Amino acid sequence: MHLYGIGIDVVEVQRIGSSIDEFGEKFLKRIFTEQEQEYCSSQKRPMIHYAARFAAKEAVAKAFGTGIGKDIAWTDMEIVRETSGEPKVVMSGMGKDLAEKIKVVDIKISLTHAEHYAAANAAILVSG
Repeated sequence: MHLYGIGIDVVEVQRIGSSIDEFGEKFLKRIFTEQEQEYCSSQKRPMIHYAARFAAKEAVAKAFGTGIGKDIAWTDMEIVRETSGEPKVVMSGMGKDLAEKIKVVDIKISLTHAEHYAAANAAILVSG
């Protein structure tokens, strides 16, 4: 197993909040899965959690070296919580196809947030 790529992203919480206010459901459905929306909306400060997941998806796409678009769509990456509270990435669609193609063994992510900013990093481990 070896490191394939790493990624990091920082986002302003207000930027995500403004996008949700301006574009509503259209923005939410384009960026977040239903499960992510349910989780974030159930939290005391939803925008912080949306921002952290946005940053995580950006970090994962950077770790793949692809960005978001041609090879990975926003909703091909779902940020979920393990029962332990640890964040985890679940890949689907084109993202899952890419992960299988490069033999991804694991994607490690870490999220953090404060009042005005959310950040995430990602490391992709592959076999071989």
